[in-house]
Amino acid sequence: MARAGLDREPREVAAMFDDVARRYDLTNTVLSFGQDRRWREVTRRALDPQPGERILDLAAGTGVSTAEFARSGAECVAADFSLGMLSAGRHRGLPMVAADALSLPFADESFDAVAILFGLRNLAGTVAGLREMARVVRPGGRLVVCEFSTPTWRPFRTIYMNYVMRALPPIARSVSSNPEAYVYLAESIRAWPDQRALAAKIAEAGWSGVAWRDLTGGAVAVHHATKPTS
Repeated sequence: MARAGLDREPREVAAMFDDVARRYDLTNTVLSFGQDRRWREVTRRALDPQPGERILDLAAGTGVSTAEFARSGAECVAADFSLGMLSAGRHRGLPMVAADALSLPFADESFDAVAILFGLRNLAGTVAGLREMARVVRPGGRLVVCEFSTPTWRPFRTIYMNYVMRALPPIARSVSSNPEAYVYLAESIRAWPDQRALAAKIAEAGWSGVAWRDLTGGAVAVHHATKPTS
């Protein structure tokens, strides 16, 4: 069973997600106590996909979030570098592209918006990935990032971090096809920047108007931004 390290070597990360693909969506629902559905819904509202728009769902996995966006009538593309994840989502009948987030196979300014849910944390270069997303989005286009974050209330933060580091891996062993991957998940959450620090990275990558909304007490945050028009 593959497990990536916090250096996020792309081949290791892709192999790890290949291993968890078969039961990935079920595992996420179990580990989040069903909150993953609400997180996707809030992300969809922040993205606000419109009929006829071209939307890139990056690190889309099996395409569960892509399908949510596509219900708006937008043309949505699921992109991921895990072939196993894309294969597991083929039944959704969505356009799917194998893609490295740091070198996307799309033309400049070819999308109206880009979303990345729980995938930015897995990139080898956060700012480089955000810059590549800006490249493929038109001026005035939108970015939405849904990612694990830092609870804002100290007592809950302590409980949450204990759950992430101690309870999450054992629970994963009962439902996941690769429980070791969730040890990486726990470690990567603990090492991830908080809301304000991530907002600074998004701005550093060239996006403007960066803001965020905390979900589940700040355990998850939805950041949104716009590509400048000039």
